[in-house]
Amino acid sequence: MSLLWEKSQTWRWLVTKTRDSKPFFFAFATVCGVVPGIIGYCVMQVTNSSNPELEAKLRQSARPDSLKMGKVNQERLAEYLGELKRKENTNDRYVAALRGETLTRNPYVRIQPVPKTSETEAKKENK
Repeated sequence: MSLLWEKSQTWRWLVTKTRDSKPFFFAFATVCGVVPGIIGYCVMQVTNSSNPELEAKLRQSARPDSLKMGKVNQERLAEYLGELKRKENTNDRYVAALRGETLTRNPYVRIQPVPKTSETEAKKENK
């Protein structure tokens, strides 16, 4: 920054104006936030393709593991949204996640611990 301060008159002017004038500071900060936002929005609009043929082609050429993960994520989302729709308490989901437990293995039992390997199985794996 000192290189900019020492060499650039524009940088000196900008720092001085933003330091001395609150309206200029807020205007400059707004421009620095809004202009990149507008540019990003325009880029997203230009690059977003809603071509159904392209989407169908990409879905047909998807790898099996991607399809499986998509299906699993869709099922989990449906389960979670169903709980929200029924106004169930979902805090236990977060508590279970912090403990390393999951709620999606058996749909009839809410919280199930992650199965721990016994000491004999651990010794066999180490050999």
